[in-house]
Order: sequence, then C-alpha cells, then structure tokens
Amino acid sequence: MIILPSGIVFLTTYYLVKNFLDHESRKKTLDLKLANQTVLTPIRLQAYERVVLFLERISPNGMVMRANKNTSAAIFQGELLKTIRSEFEHNLSQQIYMSNKSWEAVVKAKEETIKLINVASAKVSADASGMELAQTIIAVSSQLSELPSKSAIDAIKREIGKEF
Repeated sequence: MIILPSGIVFLTTYYLVKNFLDHESRKKTLDLKLANQTVLTPIRLQAYERVVLFLERISPNGMVMRANKNTSAAIFQGELLKTIRSEFEHNLSQQIYMSNKSWEAVVKAKEETIKLINVASAKVSADASGMELAQTIIAVSSQLSELPSKSAIDAIKREIGKEF
C-alpha cells in the first residue's frame, strides 16, 4: 500500500525536476547563443565591410586610376597583380566570418580580375607603356556585362540581407 503512493510521488517529482532542469538547460544554451551572437554579429559585419572594400580596391577601373602608369606595360601589369595578391592576402582571414558561397564569389572575382589584366596585357605590344595597358584594361572591362568585383559585391549584399 505504501509502495504505490510513494512510487507515484517519486515519479511525479522526478518528472517535474527533469522538466525543470531540461528547461533551464535550454534557457542557458539560448542565452549563451544570444550572447555569442551579439559579439559575433558586429565582427561579421566588419568582415563583410572589409571584403567589399577589397573588391572595390581591385576593381580594374579603380586600380588603373590609382596605380603608377608611368612605367612599361610589363611593370604596370606586375604592379597591378602584386596589388591584387597583397590585398587578398591582407583580407584572407575574413573568410572565417563569411559563408563558403560568398567567399567563393570573392575568390572568383579576384581570379577573374587577374585574368582580365592578363588578357589586356596580351593585347598590347611588348614595348607598350603602362598608360596603353591602362587604356586596354578599361576597354576590356567595359566589354564585360558586369565586372567580377561587382558580381561578388552583389552576392555579399544578398547574403547580408538574408542573415541580418
């Protein structure tokens, strides 16, 4: 007679305590995730900002305007490629905060920009000036429907719009 009521009390108490502890555990996990998110969100946004700045800096038209064109075409090409690679290496760690899809768009934009510069360089003569190469780069980039850096920036903007 005593065993049945004490068993019911024990099971009820066990069930209530277990539910309470599970609820508290879920609540703590949610609070921890929320705290991490409040710290991580600004860092992620900064990473996106830096990558967009990188993409703007490697835009062919902008790079051509900033670079020293008073050299030979070969030196100018090397300077442009070196700029792209060093800018990329400087922002390499930002991939931690981005999705794989967005980072792949950034890498593709970098590679396509390098390809564009190399194609333009192949179109000028070996003894051409940096100014001639700059004009050819602008001409080649104007023939594209969309610059590689613009495509990557648009992909990043879409991702930011979805996540934030």
